[in-house]
Amino acid sequence: MCGGCGNEGGGGQGPDYNMAQGVSNPSLSGNATDFFLNGGPAYSGGYYFLELPTLGNPLSSLRYDADLFIPGQYVNAPQGIEFECQQTVNGVTYNFAWQADYASSTWRIFNYSTKTWEATAIHFDRFAPDTWHHVAATFHAAGTQEVHDTLIVDGRTYSANIAHEATQTGTQLEFTTGFQLDLNSGSAPYHVFVDNIQVTAAD
Repeated sequence: MCGGCGNEGGGGQGPDYNMAQGVSNPSLSGNATDFFLNGGPAYSGGYYFLELPTLGNPLSSLRYDADLFIPGQYVNAPQGIEFECQQTVNGVTYNFAWQADYASSTWRIFNYSTKTWEATAIHFDRFAPDTWHHVAATFHAAGTQEVHDTLIVDGRTYSANIAHEATQTGTQLEFTTGFQLDLNSGSAPYHVFVDNIQVTAAD
């Protein structure tokens, strides 16, 4: 759980949030997950993550895939919808994260060293309601840099080619994937259904 999580205006207190697994409708696989925020401090976010098997070297390739479904009554409620993968190896943390930012209508990437979201040139068209959308992204590590290669939304590929220096953290070997929902200024509650999350990586 987090309050600010890099969100401008976010505080230290987290929202009221949870998830329900094994959802059959709406679902593509018959086993979707319902992530939801019930309210809380404006701009705060609910963060969900999963520990993955660790890899001993910086990632030579990484691809994240997920399908998203937003019910019609919540189509304008989000402030941001985020997904990420994070690898720590040799005391260095590589963070690969994208955010669909509703406020600016842009896709943003996260600078883990400065703990800020940075706008890209990729325009964000709000997800149409009551339909499934496929989001994917590719990344890789290049020495001590983390590189956002491409973003793919509903079959359309956008070249990013944005690199940041990875962050010296000194923490243990770790590999995680995460998903986050952010509340808007009015703390409007909402649900996002997610299916078919897949992380494909090689070191």
